[in-house]
Amino acid sequence: MKCKKEYMQLYAVTDHHWTGKYTLLEQIEAALCGGITCLQLREKNISFDSFLQEAKEVKKLCYQYNVPLIINDNVEIALKSGADGVHIGQDDMKLSDARKLAGNSLMIGVSAHNQEEAVAAEQNGADYLGCGAAFGSSTKTDANTITLATISEICSSVKIPVVAIGGINANNILKLCGTGVDGAAFISAIFSADNIEQECRKLLKLTEKIITPV
Repeated sequence: MKCKKEYMQLYAVTDHHWTGKYTLLEQIEAALCGGITCLQLREKNISFDSFLQEAKEVKKLCYQYNVPLIINDNVEIALKSGADGVHIGQDDMKLSDARKLAGNSLMIGVSAHNQEEAVAAEQNGADYLGCGAAFGSSTKTDANTITLATISEICSSVKIPVVAIGGINANNILKLCGTGVDGAAFISAIFSADNIEQECRKLLKLTEKIITPV
């Protein structure tokens, strides 16, 4: 699947930490109704079979809303579930190995924390970059915050789409204006919200401001 900049605008990343009152599927559907443009399914502590079954169910939902599904750090799950892409970190599978497995059937996103990593990822065939942590991260405690200047350097050094990630919410997202990002990724800002659909509608309007040239 070809990656489009439009997919990056409101990029949601799942987190089971916020389930309870609603199931993950219910939360995802609310986010889809609210206008998310891409969904990354992130699972770290479940079995392969459980992950695959969940991915297949989520893919059905995403398909109904014409929103691409990205699987975090598992090419095999992405391929078997019919997902649209996979996202890998600097410490995960090598990009070259992921591309060998996926061929051109999946778009591949790569995490980048500096200009060097960004350029290398693009040269090695990444379809988009996840750039951060922009404002710290409550999900990844080992994530190092990068400066807005670094985000700008990354965006100006590559031609592929760039999505900012890490601690982004409605209160700080406008700080990304002028950096050149194509959108922002949200985890707790979406999935901890009392009304996920309503929060996504608000975030969608805010993301329009950071990607629209002044």
